[in-house]
Amino acid sequence: MTVRYIGSGPYCYANSLAMALGDGTDPGLVEVLTGSPFGMQLLGGHRPLFDPLGWDPETGIDAALSLLGWTCQRSHGTEPTMALQNLGAALAGGPVLVGPVEMGLLRYHPDAAGAIGADHYVLVTGLDGDRVCFHDPDGYPHATLAAEPFAAAWRGESIEYARAEYTMRTGFRRIRQVVAEDALRACVPAAIGWLNGRPALAPPGSLGGGEAALALAGLVGRGLTDDQREELVWFAVRAGARRLSDAQYWLARAGLTQAAGIAGQQARLVGSLQYPLVANDQTAAAKILRVLAPTYGHLAEALSA
Repeated sequence: MTVRYIGSGPYCYANSLAMALGDGTDPGLVEVLTGSPFGMQLLGGHRPLFDPLGWDPETGIDAALSLLGWTCQRSHGTEPTMALQNLGAALAGGPVLVGPVEMGLLRYHPDAAGAIGADHYVLVTGLDGDRVCFHDPDGYPHATLAAEPFAAAWRGESIEYARAEYTMRTGFRRIRQVVAEDALRACVPAAIGWLNGRPALAPPGSLGGGEAALALAGLVGRGLTDDQREELVWFAVRAGARRLSDAQYWLARAGLTQAAGIAGQQARLVGSLQYPLVANDQTAAAKILRVLAPTYGHLAEALSA
């Protein structure tokens, strides 16, 4: 029996973008169209993430918007006062997608203790004097934060993939009507490309797909660092399993049944990593990763067919 997962999880940019569009678009559909389910990577040979080699949320958001038939304006800043002024002006046209921001600097989070290099996205809905009002999809609707600490988080200097400071997307506008199934079929060439790897876009020493899974199995077998284990159990496994679960559902909706079945297998494998990683069962976790490794090639072949 296949049951679609519905629940909490680290879907910050997908949830924020779905809120910005305001047309009922499913965040799971957004996530699949970003390309995030189609691969895994071991950044620099040591940082495990269940998204494709060379991929990042900024690339993914742009891809999803285009596939869904929407456009927006992406802008940046170099100075906090001007960035906040631009944010206030942009809000006259509707909500503003802000990010990446440094999650560790969002002081309303109970465990926020400083920059930790954790990227995040929020949807700003208002600027009330010196207070920014926004929806944080990590579980904080109608959150508020004083402008100065918000700008400090928004600067994003600790986020590895951030291309500029104070990034925001405004003026969301539909330019064509797109049926979800058509958008999914249109994303297949990019998905195949991600699965086949784009090493030129990744840091030196990075691995993707099956190679990344096998290399991570080796790291697990030798013993993970505390940072590697925490990233896996608090973020990477949760996000990866959910992405693949959504890929299974939406690929099936588009009639790509073979690919959907493989994505479902991957979702179950990635999700089953959580307990052995928490319990420090290195043998079990490494075994799962070795089973996972060839499925990336299988998914590329199924999508190509």
